Amino acid sequence: MSRTLSVHTEYWKSKIPFRISGKSWDGFDLIVCEVREDGRVGRGEASGVFYLDEDPAGMRAQIEKVAPRIANGADREELRDLLPPGGARNAIDCALWDLEARREGKSAWTLAGVKPMPVNTVFTIGLEDTPEQMAAKAAAAKDRPLLKIKLSTDRPVERVRAIRAARPEARLVADCNGGWTLAQLKDWAPALAELGLSLLEQPLPRGGDAALANYDAPLPLFADESCLHLGELEAAALRYDGIVIKLDKTGGLTEALLLARAAKARGLRLMVGCMVATSLSMAPSHVLAQLCEFVDIDGPLLLEQDRSHALSYEGAAVSVPKEALWGTP
Repeated sequence: MSRTLSVHTEYWKSKIPFRISGKSWDGFDLIVCEVREDGRVGRGEASGVFYLDEDPAGMRAQIEKVAPRIANGADREELRDLLPPGGARNAIDCALWDLEARREGKSAWTLAGVKPMPVNTVFTIGLEDTPEQMAAKAAAAKDRPLLKIKLSTDRPVERVRAIRAARPEARLVADCNGGWTLAQLKDWAPALAELGLSLLEQPLPRGGDAALANYDAPLPLFADESCLHLGELEAAALRYDGIVIKLDKTGGLTEALLLARAAKARGLRLMVGCMVATSLSMAPSHVLAQLCEFVDIDGPLLLEQDRSHALSYEGAAVSVPKEALWGTP
């Protein structure tokens, strides 16, 4: 076996500035890892976890540090000991999944023990200055039946109400990105439940949500920032109805599948989420999506352009890759 590893950074511009509670982006720096072995190439892409201060330089340094071990044949299980959860491990892990699929002549879906089926994803409505602007974005996305609404502390109920009026038939979920207090959650949650939200993601900050264990919410609460990987599942299970699994948080598909199965065994509901990235990041998340009730892998739709052999988005439906994007022989 002759194996090498390389890593580089790419910049992908967003269609419009993408805003969440407390932050905005005009584009996204992504790292791409390539593992070459006996004429085959496996690729993995990562954005990193911005609220943990991960950046391309730091992730590349982590990857380069373990590159000799990967070149010497370290597999995905060994990788979990070599690097902590995060973007660097995710990029290598997904590259190794891709390489294994090509070497074995089986899709990554088959290797993961799931059936490769199209899935339905949410479409994200980012924060705008007014509820009316967000309602207009929701109305313009009339072919997207599942909407995910980014909320801050600025008129959250009014924003959801405006979107509900514009899209009465749509299924709605919302994400606070840890921007609320417990008092605000208790104040706003009943009205949001009446508006038919299917779930609310991460209302309180990571590390500041212990009080949720004693709170009987009127709608399902899902942990995002408060459940990064398998080691944080037990605490999240005491506070939330479900968890959002992202490969950049878990450090790859290998741990994400372990987390998903452990969470389901605890009776938790599941959403697969994503950072804004290309179809190369969404493809391994598509594998995980087969185990999840909710799917949020719309990242490429927020970019000006996507990769060659990109996933196909038709309404809410996301195709299984048909060409050599990732994870197929």
